[in-house]
Amino acid sequence: MDPTAQVHPAARVGAGTTVGPYCTIGPDVVIGARCRIGASVVIDGCTEIGDDTRIYPMASIGLAPQDLKYKGERTRLTIGRANTFREFVTINRGTHGGGGHTRIGDRNLFMAYVHVAHDSQIGNDTIFGNGATLGGHVSVEDFATISAYSGVHQFCRVGRHAYVGGYSVITKDALPFGKSVGNRARIYGLNTMGLVRRGFTEETVGQLKRAYRYLLQSKLNTSRALVQIEQDAALASPEVRYLVDFIRSSPRGVILRRPTRRAEELVAEE
Repeated sequence: MDPTAQVHPAARVGAGTTVGPYCTIGPDVVIGARCRIGASVVIDGCTEIGDDTRIYPMASIGLAPQDLKYKGERTRLTIGRANTFREFVTINRGTHGGGGHTRIGDRNLFMAYVHVAHDSQIGNDTIFGNGATLGGHVSVEDFATISAYSGVHQFCRVGRHAYVGGYSVITKDALPFGKSVGNRARIYGLNTMGLVRRGFTEETVGQLKRAYRYLLQSKLNTSRALVQIEQDAALASPEVRYLVDFIRSSPRGVILRRPTRRAEELVAEE
């Protein structure tokens, strides 16, 4: 532990964890084993950080939410193990009115300047590009990617294995397994390359493509497209079932608007 670091005596720091110069760690902080805390990091509030996590210089973890309704209530931030927080990342703890708890799972990568607002819920194995921003109460599910400088509106959900392109604005729920790109975001079909890289079988990718065709190319409204998907015996898989359930449970609606031809050409050129 660097002698210039200010670590409150009540804070609990696990075995093998290093704390760099000029860090500030508050009294209610619990840090697991073998973590590496870079220079000038601030960790405060009722914050718990799992083992093997790396926090780079100037990150701010567990400070009060940026919410005018917050009046100093005791709220929490829980972070799993083996996460990476790059320079200047900010993660806020929860608010009393939003459940009081911001949660982050395991093995996530937060690149420089990412912001995670109060009460957000993040799964495992996600990637956030530089400057990506989550509003309050956002849910990001396992293996999702949110590319650089994209913003997700409060209360939105980003489904499993979803890909959000750079500089996008998400104001509805982003479909699982899909590519949502643009301001405002539109759906560019299945994230086929991402699914193949994650080890999805050819059969499963084919089933998801077929389900996406019902949703995006059949000219059926969403309710009827979902019924067709459920009645198609070839689509009886856990992944398709999850896709249907995700859409049906969406309180804000999902991104189903297709891009213009020119927008497709611009994305293809990137």
